[in-house]
Amino acid sequence: MKALSIAATGMMAQQLNVEVISNNIANLNTTGFKRRRAEFQDLLYQSIERVGANSTAQGTVVPSGIQVGVGVRAAGVYRISGQGSLERTENPLDLAINGRGYFRVQLPNGDEVYTRAGSFQIDQTGQIVTNDGFVVLPGITIPQEAVDVTVNSEGEVQVKLDGQVNPQVVGQIDLATFANEAGLEAIGSNLFRETQASGPATVATPGTPGFGSIEQGYLERSNVDAVREITSLITAQRAYELNSRVIQSSDEMLNTVNNLR
Repeated sequence: MKALSIAATGMMAQQLNVEVISNNIANLNTTGFKRRRAEFQDLLYQSIERVGANSTAQGTVVPSGIQVGVGVRAAGVYRISGQGSLERTENPLDLAINGRGYFRVQLPNGDEVYTRAGSFQIDQTGQIVTNDGFVVLPGITIPQEAVDVTVNSEGEVQVKLDGQVNPQVVGQIDLATFANEAGLEAIGSNLFRETQASGPATVATPGTPGFGSIEQGYLERSNVDAVREITSLITAQRAYELNSRVIQSSDEMLNTVNNLR
């Protein structure tokens, strides 16, 4: 009976669906997190009677035929890059992107990666870094004698030095965008890596057409909607139960056949 294997593919698909939803819920409060959605496709069909085949010698055509599907498979897990709400923190090194774009970050091995999480800090040398100590490109150092740090909407970093009236520009934060943001490879710690699917990074100043602006003293919250995820979780659970019920029914049918005398 094909129903056993078909229902098994359905259970596996819904298991993946629940895992994706669980990850969304787990990252409900993760800064800059973008929710994922599992996508599925039906598998190949077995043609018992092919559509459009001649049914008689006079040329009459079968209008619909008989095609039996063999199940479902996961086609991908798509990242939804919608804007998360901005939460005010009043921390001068908390930066949120309002619109498109990613902060550029340099790993210790020199690789360039990207993030939406703008909860930055200052290391022992005065450089602006991520929570893991990775340098935020293009590499901006805050003088030790600075008493105030200001980042405007265009990413210009200014500091006010002790004893001086006019602020001093110490750097410029830029943003990177991609033709296909869903093609970025997530590597954990709120970081993404460029891939062939994402296309190369396009770097520009915040506020440039097609790029978001910088909001100082804010953090971008996760774009996960708890109510939507719980609803999706219930739907996935019901679908899993229905597929398991198909397996039970198929087993009962096979048991009936085995008991025939």
